[in-house]
Amino acid sequence: MLAPAGNPEAGKNRRILVVGGGISGLTAAIETANTGYAAVIVEKSARLGGWAAELHRRVPAREPFRDPVDTGVAALVDEVAKNPLITVHLNATLAKTSGAPGRFVAMVATADGEIAEEVGAIVQATGFTPYDATRLTEFSYGKSPNIVDQAGLEALARKADGAGIRRPSDGGEAKTVVFVQCAGQRDDSGKHLSYCSGFCCATSIKQAMYFKDANPAVATVVIYTDLRVPGNGEDFYRSAQSKGVTFTKGKVSSVEPDGTVRFKDLILDEDTAIKADLVVLATGQVPNSGVDIDQPDAGNANGAKPISILNLDYRQGKDLPQLRHGFSDSHFICFPYETRRTGIYTAGPVRRPMDIAQATEDATGAALKAIQAVENAQLGRAAHPRSGDLSFPIVRLDGCTQCKRCTVECPFGAIDEDAKGYPIFNESRCRRCGTCMGACPVRVISFENYSVDSVGAQIKAVEIPDESEGKPRILILACENDAYPALDMAAAQRLSYSAFVRVVPVRCLGSVNASWITDAINGGYDGVMMMGCKHGDDYQCHFVKGSELAAYRMSKVDDTLKQMSLETERVASYEVAITDIERLPKLIDEYAKTIERIGLSPMKGFA
Repeated sequence: MLAPAGNPEAGKNRRILVVGGGISGLTAAIETANTGYAAVIVEKSARLGGWAAELHRRVPAREPFRDPVDTGVAALVDEVAKNPLITVHLNATLAKTSGAPGRFVAMVATADGEIAEEVGAIVQATGFTPYDATRLTEFSYGKSPNIVDQAGLEALARKADGAGIRRPSDGGEAKTVVFVQCAGQRDDSGKHLSYCSGFCCATSIKQAMYFKDANPAVATVVIYTDLRVPGNGEDFYRSAQSKGVTFTKGKVSSVEPDGTVRFKDLILDEDTAIKADLVVLATGQVPNSGVDIDQPDAGNANGAKPISILNLDYRQGKDLPQLRHGFSDSHFICFPYETRRTGIYTAGPVRRPMDIAQATEDATGAALKAIQAVENAQLGRAAHPRSGDLSFPIVRLDGCTQCKRCTVECPFGAIDEDAKGYPIFNESRCRRCGTCMGACPVRVISFENYSVDSVGAQIKAVEIPDESEGKPRILILACENDAYPALDMAAAQRLSYSAFVRVVPVRCLGSVNASWITDAINGGYDGVMMMGCKHGDDYQCHFVKGSELAAYRMSKVDDTLKQMSLETERVASYEVAITDIERLPKLIDEYAKTIERIGLSPMKGFA
């Protein structure tokens, strides 16, 4: 067999498009330029800086972690302006984005018309919007100017510019300030955000210091359920304590328009209240992810219907797929930054809740992944997780039934359709998972180094004991990313399991064609075990949907088994993590006992 020659549609463009001009976007562009690649920033507003530009000061990210520090936004903006490798479009949006890694074309809509920017990869760094505090009716936001959210407090601090922060209602001095943590967050009622945004505790500590640094006599009280300041944030917290900031563990039930904060003291286990001149609500982050392609008519956590950000010219939708809570999906374990759209990466709070320091680090990683995608595309090879794979899908259109299963099931939007309904494969978007191959009912999709026939041949090559020997034969189709390495490590640790199993690795369970199952059963196998990655919201599947799709397909195998008068237990699916080294042998042995109980397959000897 000849080695694959690589994608003939190799990408040539090495520029990186950065969507969003906040901290994450600025950092991504600068890091891109620092490596010698050109970057293009598209920012919808009239200035760069995003959320961070609205801050008076920021939480320190370096020693001594004692006091609020300058945001650093002005320096980043200046660095971008002086870098000849960075192009900036302000008051601009993306009207349309088409193409693939190495050959994207982004139509940038500006006041002067549309500009075509040819780029090799994209970083979406569109940040977040603060949770709408008007939805917190129990906290009287909007009923009094002296009840503000964290963004509102930053505006007051900028106006004061180091002097004492005044009450918005009358300009008087705020002598007692109460910070309400988890306002509309970690909510189990379903009305507000169910998650913790992470940055809010440190932000409230910083804002309490604004008051203490201007006037130590101001009483500042932070009411928290859990105070989350991991790592060096502990030093920042202790610095606030030394300045006289009071921290009270409690659960706020209501805030009255006159500033009375009612809460349950969780230490003393009693209801109490504080009368404040100013109340600050620590609201969370709502990601600016664009339209949820799975629920295009659904509103975001603020109740607003999002507008498209990327305007992708993809059959599967105009924006990136989303996971829980509206954050743009990326693999949280193995491949952060990466989305289900090859060559498009997310960075900052649009990916998950985070603070400025985390967003800066995130942007650097996303920029490097974008560069990797550009280089892979230029060489005609696949991106993660099969980096370097030079194969690409081959389809025999004369046998295609136009069922569209490959188009619909591809997790990465790599397949479109022509005017007649035949699939069009965009090899540069392909991750080489083989999900399309597994979906095809007529077996017309394959790869140069991976096909229905090649795996089928491996399955058929296994010796099947005949009925007289009384020995079962069990086939294991093991995902090469988790299950197969776990089996290897089990062997390395000399863990034993049934001698009757034969293991065939597959790229992903999503690539498993139902014909392999039926051929195995018809060929005399007594049972088939399918081992893939965990799927669902906390998926661990390297190809995102592969394991889930396989589970769905195999649920229909039961009908085939019943038609053959065979027990449904003869085909079983398992979710296996790479760390399940000790669990795997037990699973195999338990399944072998199941086969022993139901008996050998009556199909032996009929193949």
